[in-house]
Amino acid sequence: MANPRLVIVHRRTELQELLDRHATRGQAEFFLRTRGRTLQDVQEHHDRLTAALVAVRAAVPAEWRHAEVERTDLSRFLLTREDIIAVVGQDGLVANAAKYLNCQPVIGIDPEPGKNPGVLVRHTPDAAAKLLQDVALAGQERLRCQELATVTARLDDGQELSGLNEVFIGHASHQSARYRLTAPGGQAERHSSSGLIVSTGTGATGWCASIALERGGRALPAPADPRLAWFVREAWPSPITGTSLTEGVLEAGESLRVTVASDQLVVFGDGMEDDRLTASWGQEITVQLGERPLRLVG
Repeated sequence: MANPRLVIVHRRTELQELLDRHATRGQAEFFLRTRGRTLQDVQEHHDRLTAALVAVRAAVPAEWRHAEVERTDLSRFLLTREDIIAVVGQDGLVANAAKYLNCQPVIGIDPEPGKNPGVLVRHTPDAAAKLLQDVALAGQERLRCQELATVTARLDDGQELSGLNEVFIGHASHQSARYRLTAPGGQAERHSSSGLIVSTGTGATGWCASIALERGGRALPAPADPRLAWFVREAWPSPITGTSLTEGVLEAGESLRVTVASDQLVVFGDGMEDDRLTASWGQEITVQLGERPLRLVG
């Protein structure tokens, strides 16, 4: 087998973005002071991420290939099935990368242990460096992976989009969305709502958790469970729209169907609104368990 390629995924730091916007450190510092912040805090965050990236780069085995990609370029970056992905950043960056993967193993690396929850970025830079060296010596069987469920939304024209946490279907500006919802078993209802979300167990600790809490604390799936939870947000009762079909669970093999009854609805995953699908009047959106789980190295 050919030597693998390590693909390092990261995002630009706040300091880099401030310098892009304000040109000099002095102007960036003035901008931060007007908002009660200091340049030192931003610099420390930048330095920790930079140090983590240096540690990971230095740990790439000599015989391996490696590449780097920023989050904003992921949709245009060509990944292969033989790649190993090293995500250096916050938990959310792993979710952002997951939608572009096809079962490649992912090593989540936390550049600031103690400041992130570490649900998905489970390794310190030093631990990740040691893991890469072990893999180089003993092979990829050292990469013990947990498979985390994903969710996929597919339009009737063949377009599809996946998410590690959840997918959202609704109006682009979160105004009233009109559609016909068909649940497993054939039960259907017309809705006017703030949209709906379909969440995995990984996403059940985020946006989905707040909705479930408002609904009385419905039990939600765990990250590795092959199940999805779905919720309609703020369904509005009217002579032609109802509020009885507003939540449920999708088991493996089941799907939720949404027939668009607005000029346009958007579909996006994991909060990445710029990377979205657009469905027009009469189109059908099918949401179900994703076929490609995220293989996260424990």
